[in-house]
Amino acid sequence: MKTTFGEYIRLLRTEKGLTLTQLAAKLDLDSANLSKIENNKRDFDEKRLSKLSKTFGISLKEIREEFLTDQLGKKIYETNCTKELLKVAEEKAEYRRTINKNLQIEKAI
Repeated sequence: MKTTFGEYIRLLRTEKGLTLTQLAAKLDLDSANLSKIENNKRDFDEKRLSKLSKTFGISLKEIREEFLTDQLGKKIYETNCTKELLKVAEEKAEYRRTINKNLQIEKAI
């Protein structure tokens, strides 16, 4: 989805017909903080993803993926990463997957 995580939350909230105050209460936030999150002035706390998932009836996996892609996108933007740098990072991630897979195989043996 081509939105920030805050915009995603606002979209979900308005689709469900909730006010800022109503959703904030469900997430144990005050409405001012939720407003800042929806307006990209504050980051959403990852610890609240489960509450968000339950509130909107969306799988935690889907909510978490939206959150993580936004966090990655923000970091890429803030550090002005090049495509070449991202390619190297993906190669390193793949290398870590391989190492982890090999460790799991060794533990099974």
